Amino acid sequence: MSQAAADGQLDSLQRGARLPKHLIEETARLRSSWARHSPEMLRNYLVAGVQDPRTNLQSVLLRHFLIEGLLGDHCAALRHAEVRFAAVLTWLRQVLETRPEPEELAVLRHALKVGADNAEGTPIPAFVRQAFARLPGVVDGLEVPNYLAQALESALRQPGCTQPDEGSLNVFMMLWQQALASLPPHRLSVLEAGCGSANDFRFMVASGLARWLDYTGIDLCENNIATAQALCPEGRFRMGNLLAIDYPDKSFDFGLVQDVLEHLSLEALEVAVSELCRVVRRGLCLGFFQMYEGTEHIVRRVDAYHVNTLSLPRVRALLDRWGGRVQAIHIRTWLAHQFDWADAYWDTAYTLMVWL
Repeated sequence: MSQAAADGQLDSLQRGARLPKHLIEETARLRSSWARHSPEMLRNYLVAGVQDPRTNLQSVLLRHFLIEGLLGDHCAALRHAEVRFAAVLTWLRQVLETRPEPEELAVLRHALKVGADNAEGTPIPAFVRQAFARLPGVVDGLEVPNYLAQALESALRQPGCTQPDEGSLNVFMMLWQQALASLPPHRLSVLEAGCGSANDFRFMVASGLARWLDYTGIDLCENNIATAQALCPEGRFRMGNLLAIDYPDKSFDFGLVQDVLEHLSLEALEVAVSELCRVVRRGLCLGFFQMYEGTEHIVRRVDAYHVNTLSLPRVRALLDRWGGRVQAIHIRTWLAHQFDWADAYWDTAYTLMVWL
């Protein structure tokens, strides 16, 4: 798409929604802030390290939200096993980022084999020991390999690596391909607003989930759209404005937004939520990197856009206006409850699942 065509498409969206001038100007600032980035930078943004969607719990929960929409309680055990997998490999990533010597990794491997809670000064959380002891195992009829042993063996072969190997990271992508290989002929229509360069959708493709989705991703950044479409021809990607979504009421089963709403002014936030609730029939999965349980939003303007810390009670009240039933998951608290461990995630990370 040419820049002129993209500009025309967005201008049409803005006029159609009759956005006030200051929100049109806010949209333009957001666009320009992303337009300066190269396609290569955008391609690799939010898909590595702690943000790798294969092990980032907010991305895992987003996929599980859609899988539950497809399957209900079926594969619940596999979903739980993937959460454990994500936590275990996140813990291992933390260990690898300290650049341990091969001898230290060998000591860690031995400690896991004998069930020790410490590897010469490196504490081994109980949930990691339990995972290692139970693997390989069978979950929902599928054999789960010992991905932790596999990742450690790979790290021993590659001294100085700071991330688990690709084979280990892809274990649950492969398992979901098997679990989702044969489903009833039913697809979910999904809108992702602020889809980036298919940051999450590319892993819906890798896991076999995408074939059961009629997926549309919208974004303000032309380079994001071009990169996403090149990476994932299985999806439909187009320039679009979260403040003026160019679809009729109740066009989609589900809506997804990750790490976007904090970047809007408070007025734009209300408009965005109203647009999402307008075009979605069944539910929303909203990921926040900056949220807290205080009663007021904390507004912080940074250059062309905002980096706000949003109030959970206020966002909940905003969704309540649309009759949404909200499940709020504070990632650190949830991890602590699940595994008595929460060291790897920001205290301000929340995922909201909303049923309309």
